[in-house]
Amino acid sequence: MANLRDLGLSEYESRAFRSLLDTGPTTAKALSRASDVPMGRIYDVLNSLETHDLVRSQAASRPKKYVAVEPETALDRLLAEKKRQLDEKASQYESIVDDLSDSLESTEPVDEPFWTAAVGPDETIDLLVERLAAADERIVIVGSVPSQGVDVTNAADRIVDELDAALERGVDVSMLLPPAFFDHIPERRGREYEQRLQPQPNFSYRVAEAIQGTFEIIDGVEVCIEVPHPLGDATFGVIDLKDSTFAAEVREAFEKEWANARTVD
Repeated sequence: MANLRDLGLSEYESRAFRSLLDTGPTTAKALSRASDVPMGRIYDVLNSLETHDLVRSQAASRPKKYVAVEPETALDRLLAEKKRQLDEKASQYESIVDDLSDSLESTEPVDEPFWTAAVGPDETIDLLVERLAAADERIVIVGSVPSQGVDVTNAADRIVDELDAALERGVDVSMLLPPAFFDHIPERRGREYEQRLQPQPNFSYRVAEAIQGTFEIIDGVEVCIEVPHPLGDATFGVIDLKDSTFAAEVREAFEKEWANARTVD
């Protein structure tokens, strides 16, 4: 069950505030008895609540009296403070990530073949987005008509986000798709993708009819290949193969298709 401690108050502060709501204006001594907060702590607790703008005091009275602000106002102020603290924490973590991004570099050897795989639609997109984010120089995307079993809109959103980020950092992106590809994506979404990617000078897009399969070439040394399900028209998984020799062979086949494809303005 939620309580005021979830919003940052201590146990004594929570007790004192709740008791003030019940008692109305009262002295510290009377509040100590009503809330079971020790007399030796009650003034520190009340000062803290005043700092949080949760109580008001009447300094002119002798002894001094205290009253709680309205519950709704108190909760709004506590929530605002929590949000401020979370924003501050988020900024700290973002700063840490920026620092680590400059100091952490991949040392994976590109000449030694290495492969990994992901199975299932969600896992497939996770792996693909991860590898697109690793591109430094060029991304080549060749796509057939989307398979069933994939949330095409969600997958396309994530891929376009990553391609947009890659373009911003200077990566060249070449995309080769069949004309029917965008029939599987809502028209409004397709226009949004076009408006984001097409204006970029390092983005190229062509269409070709005879495309069999879906794959991506990353920096000329890595190939992600979609694996269709053997028992139906659905995506089974993706294989990510880091092998410069194989990537060169796939790139050569792509260049032939690219040369005969129709440019999209």
